[in-house]
Amino acid sequence: MSKSKEHIGFRKLSFVTLVAVYFLILVGGIVRSTGSGMGCPDWPKCFGSLVPPTHVSELPEDYKEYYANYRHEKNVRFARYLEYLGMPQKADQILNDESILKEADFNVYKTWTEYVNRLVGAIIGLLIFATMIGSISYFRVDRRVTFISIFTFMLVGFQGWIGSIVVSTNLMPWMITLHMVLALVIVLLLIYINFRIRKESLKSASNDNKKIIVILTVICLVTMAIQIVLGTQVREAIDAVAADLSFTFRDTWVSKTGISFLIHRSFSLLILGLHGWLLYVILKNKHQSAIVKNIGKYVVLLIVIEIISGVIMAYFSIPPFIQPMHLLFSTLIFGILYYMYLVVINSKHKLVTS
Repeated sequence: MSKSKEHIGFRKLSFVTLVAVYFLILVGGIVRSTGSGMGCPDWPKCFGSLVPPTHVSELPEDYKEYYANYRHEKNVRFARYLEYLGMPQKADQILNDESILKEADFNVYKTWTEYVNRLVGAIIGLLIFATMIGSISYFRVDRRVTFISIFTFMLVGFQGWIGSIVVSTNLMPWMITLHMVLALVIVLLLIYINFRIRKESLKSASNDNKKIIVILTVICLVTMAIQIVLGTQVREAIDAVAADLSFTFRDTWVSKTGISFLIHRSFSLLILGLHGWLLYVILKNKHQSAIVKNIGKYVVLLIVIEIISGVIMAYFSIPPFIQPMHLLFSTLIFGILYYMYLVVINSKHKLVTS
C-alpha cells in the first residue's frame, strides 16, 4: 500500500475521529447522568438560538407551551413514519402519552450541559465529513475504505435526526436505546476503517488457535452487546424510579429497579468468565502474536474495571461521575474486542486449530 502523505494524513484523521466519537459517548453519558437530556427542548438549535440563554428571563412567558407544541408537531410527523413502517403501537404511544409533552423548567446548568454535548457532536460530524473526503485518496487502493466512509457519514446524519426525535419524544426510552445502538454501529465502522488502512502491518497478527479464538471472540462480542442493551434498560428503569421519587432517596433507586438490574449484574459474571477463557486460550500458546495477547489482557482489565464501577454505583447511591465512565468502559470493551476479531480473522498465516 502506498505511504503517500495523503494516506498518512488520513490514517491520523481516522484515528482522531474514532477517539472523538468515544469522547462524545462519554459526554453523552454525562448528559444522561445529570438529567440534562431535555436541557434544550428543540433541535438543532437550543431555545431557538445558536447560543442558549443563561437566564429564564431571556425566554418568553409561554416558552413551555411553545416548545411543547413544537415537539408535538414533530412527533406527529414521526408517528406517520412509524405507521408506514408497520409500528402503529409505537406511533400511538408517542401521540397519546401526555408525559412526552411535559416541559421542564428552565435550568441553566442542564441547558448548557446539553449545549456542550451538541457542540461536541457538531465537531465530530465535521471530523467524520473530513474522514469521508480524505477516504477518496484510498479509492484506487482500497475502495471499501471510501465506500464505508461515505456510509458512515450518511449514518451520522441519520443519527443526528434520531437525536432530534429523542428530544421531541422527551427522552422516550426505546428511542434512547436506538440512539445508543446507532452510536455503537458508527464506532464499529470507524474501527473497521482504521483496521483496513493499517492491516498491512498486521499480517503476522496471529499464528496459533485461530478458529477457537474467532469463535470465542464472536461469543464475547454478542454477550457484550447484550450486556450494553441490558444496561440501557437498567438506566431506563432507574430514570423511571428517580422521576417517581422526585429525584430524592437516591440510595433506594437501584433496589427498586427490579429484575432488570439483577439480570444485568449476573450477566457481568458470565462476561468475565467468557473473556477470562478467551484470554487463557490466547496466552497458553507461546507462539501467539503480541498484539492479540495485549488486546486480550486489556479487555479483561477493562471488564474488571467495568464491574468495579458497577459495584460502586450499586452500593454508593449511583455517583453521577461514575455513570458516564461505566458507559464508556463498556463501549471501549466492545470496540477493542471487535478490533481483535478483525486482526485474527484477517490473518494470512496458516494457523493451528488444535
